[in-house]
Amino acid sequence: MSEKILTQAEKIYTAEDYLKFERRDAGKQEYSNGKVLNSTGSSRRHNLIGSNTTIAIGSRVRGHKCEVYVNDMRVKLAPHNYCYPDVVVVNGEPNFEGKELDILLNPTVIVEIMSHSTLYHDKTEKLDRYLAMESVREILLIKEEDMRAEHYHKQTANQWTYKIYTNREDVISIESINCKVSLSEVYAQIKFE
Repeated sequence: MSEKILTQAEKIYTAEDYLKFERRDAGKQEYSNGKVLNSTGSSRRHNLIGSNTTIAIGSRVRGHKCEVYVNDMRVKLAPHNYCYPDVVVVNGEPNFEGKELDILLNPTVIVEIMSHSTLYHDKTEKLDRYLAMESVREILLIKEEDMRAEHYHKQTANQWTYKIYTNREDVISIESINCKVSLSEVYAQIKFE
């Protein structure tokens, strides 16, 4: 998700109005229960972390039945909720809503890069919706301001394991796509004070 989330004036939109507007104006706005959430640009760190994560995962799943989407793949979280995760991986055949192939229904792995301004939204409402999706097997929440990755791995529909990684040498095992990624790869070129 981009650097800041701003809710438009308290106007309520239908999901159909949101999708029509989004496709016509080629925008990138999230939609939550009638409210359109605007995004602003991403920082250098956000972009580097997103690129590094995509390259690390993509290089390991190449040749497998996985597809990796970066930034612009809209995901339907629930009937009235759409978002744009920073990185999305589908293990197997992707399923889309409608013929436009722009609304993914079955993500396997979700990666969100969190900044101070998106932290609350990413770790509350959005995370709850990701956890409720049947197809989602793993979620990575990666902090932008300091070295920290939070990994959620589904055991059963109502049970998840939760791990925190904070050292450059830590390796995250993304089992649902048979992939291992180190924090040194994710945070390559990033310096912390």
